[in-house]
Amino acid sequence: MPRKHVERIVVGGGSGGDQDVREYRVGAWTGNQRSRAATLTQERIDQLSAIGMRWT
Repeated sequence: MPRKHVERIVVGGGSGGDQDVREYRVGAWTGNQRSRAATLTQERIDQLSAIGMRWT
């Protein structure tokens, strides 16, 4: 995924009708995880690998 990729998530909107749009910079986050792989715990590496993280 490109480093500039942003996911926009709509939160709320139940019976009150208030909606909030949140933006998550998942491209930057993913790139940061890859670049910090040497410092991540084995548990974190296993969790990310389990959801399909590509390390290269």
